[in-house]
Amino acid sequence: MLFCYNMSYKTRKKALLLLVDGTKFFGKAVGPDGTCFGEICFNTGMTGYQEIFTDPSYFGQLLVTTNAHIGNYGVQTEESQSNGVNIAGLICKNFNYDYSRPAADQSLESYLEENDLFAISDVDTRALVNYIRENGSMNAVITTALDKEESLIKELAEMPSMEGLELASKVSTKEPYYYGNSDAEFKVATLDLGVKTNILKHLSDRGLYIKVFPHDTNFDQMLEWEPDGFFISNGPGDPEPLLGAQNLAKEIIKHNLPLFGICLGHQIIAIANGIPTYKMFNGHRGINHPVINLLTGKGEITSQNHGFAVDKSLAESHEEMQISHLHLNDQTVAGLRMKNKNCFSVQYHPEAGPGPNDASYLFDDFYQNIKTHTTQEQPI
Repeated sequence: MLFCYNMSYKTRKKALLLLVDGTKFFGKAVGPDGTCFGEICFNTGMTGYQEIFTDPSYFGQLLVTTNAHIGNYGVQTEESQSNGVNIAGLICKNFNYDYSRPAADQSLESYLEENDLFAISDVDTRALVNYIRENGSMNAVITTALDKEESLIKELAEMPSMEGLELASKVSTKEPYYYGNSDAEFKVATLDLGVKTNILKHLSDRGLYIKVFPHDTNFDQMLEWEPDGFFISNGPGDPEPLLGAQNLAKEIIKHNLPLFGICLGHQIIAIANGIPTYKMFNGHRGINHPVINLLTGKGEITSQNHGFAVDKSLAESHEEMQISHLHLNDQTVAGLRMKNKNCFSVQYHPEAGPGPNDASYLFDDFYQNIKTHTTQEQPI
């Protein structure tokens, strides 16, 4: 006889969310006592919490989930986007200790315990998200140490802002590794700034063999492998401090080699062309963001996760750059394409496939760019 005990009925310790501006929200600890700091942000996705938690782009952030129920379908190992949890902490309304999906490997509770992640629930997330939307993202702390509020306030005041913070080195691979079939048609050198597993899968599915390089790899080191194309991945933090990645992009563009960038990679490509980025008031995080492809006139429903964006006015006035996609909610730059170079990028995640697969064609475009380039046999 199967007996399921709902742990939500057990006595749980009181917990506090404290924002750097002094605002407080109260909740309850999901597991053992804990304290963790980070920049607070929110994701509006109704599903995909495991993919979100394991996305390296969320490194250093306290995540608020706007969906009322988290954990209700458990955790499935193959859906993780990296080797572990990357968010700094979790804030939600209802945490489900039980799960109903037969394909799940374990409960979210046990998964968070394995990854030593502190979480709090029973927070008024509707009021919290509304506050963040009106006041912007900021540093915060979640804790069960309610008696140490004064010391926590001091620690919060000393925390660095996400603006100017280099985090790619914290999540990038330490050593190069390979992904896909070594007998594939073409080879792609990938700069790992926090690459998601599903991106590598989409590249591999299109007949591309990938070598993933650490964040500080230079052009000559990549070129030794004799790749047919280059990819700059997503990742956390501010793109401005990533001078090595910017120089790499400049060299690839200079030699007119096939280059594709996603999210942080998109921002790196913009900076490499003299177009700056800026920190957004809230950022875009969710799986239903509308984008318009200006080249085709078609709309796309996209998955997004970024707190920085490309300067639109300077992108519009750049002689060599074309804005290929726009975010329809706020008209921010969602895609770039160079007019006379084999280079393009997008600010969103075409590999995520949030229900529709509207943006997966971008991987096909990259493959075609590589194929066209190799048949032309351009010298490096």
